[in-house]
Amino acid sequence: MQPLSYPPKPRPGDRVAVVSPSAGLPAIFPHVYELGLRRMREEFGLEPVEYPTTRVLGADPRDRARDLTAAFADPSITAVLATVGGDDLITVTPHLDDDVLRANPKPYFGYSDNTNLLNHLHRLGIVAYHGGSVLVHLGRPGAAHPLTFDSLRAALFTSGWYDLTPAPEWGDQPNDWRDPATLGSEPPMFPGEGWHWQGPQRVVRGHTWGGNLEILHWLLAAGRVAPNAELAGSVLLVETSEELPSATEVYRMLRNMGERGLLAGFPAVLVGRAKAWDFARPHTVEERRAYAAEQREAVTRALAEYAPDAVAVFDLDIGHTDPQLIVPYGGEIEVDAVSRRISVRY
Repeated sequence: MQPLSYPPKPRPGDRVAVVSPSAGLPAIFPHVYELGLRRMREEFGLEPVEYPTTRVLGADPRDRARDLTAAFADPSITAVLATVGGDDLITVTPHLDDDVLRANPKPYFGYSDNTNLLNHLHRLGIVAYHGGSVLVHLGRPGAAHPLTFDSLRAALFTSGWYDLTPAPEWGDQPNDWRDPATLGSEPPMFPGEGWHWQGPQRVVRGHTWGGNLEILHWLLAAGRVAPNAELAGSVLLVETSEELPSATEVYRMLRNMGERGLLAGFPAVLVGRAKAWDFARPHTVEERRAYAAEQREAVTRALAEYAPDAVAVFDLDIGHTDPQLIVPYGGEIEVDAVSRRISVRY
């Protein structure tokens, strides 16, 4: 793994790449996508630049990799944003031209299946950004969430320290993209209950690594994660997806990381708020609370067995729930369990 460094930041008025390295969902939800592009122009002053596979569903992994490489190679492009996640970006990263990416580092924004690319850039020494998507966040129905946009704006345009804050309200039940009429109404939200802290009262400083837990498990199976010694001292980020893995599976995935010797190297673990609702599993409020509690217990059990001295913080808005805060991937972070603050350097 190369030494980590932050790429230069874009400025309002710049051209930024909009890519679909995972799923080309703009092809079937153009109304959501166009809303996201409009907000990119109006709210951030950025000019989106599409690539051949951005609106193509099921594009060949080699073509998607070619678009990514081209976006990094283009000197007029100053940042790269993913449209959405998916489930097969692991087949794309082997086709990237790493020499081009190293020679032309740029801020990359994405989450979920984009964990594949965030981890890939991390191994090349490029700090990227966990969070943000054109469809989910820029295309949020009703109105953009102010916490999401404040964090995204700071991550895009600034380089200083930024305090993450608990959301006063949150949601995990998106509107149905298949119905354009739903873009006019806010998704349902619930009152926030703050973060939940566990472990020793100390301050941890380091660099971040992690992402979507299911994708991390795939990367470990494919042998695409850096050796334990290179990741030791990092602050681990984990969050789960709309596939709603059971508490048993969450424990097993973390247990496997523990058996590898990986968990023991993390002095702090930040756990995203558990998404507990999906169109295929429309849980009640009570069922959602039970799901989140069971997942928290599963993570706590794994950490007690493999990383008992780690500071753990639960229910951060860094995953598949709304709003979403941006976290630099490979960037600097301070987790202060004494004053219960978390700061990141964008």
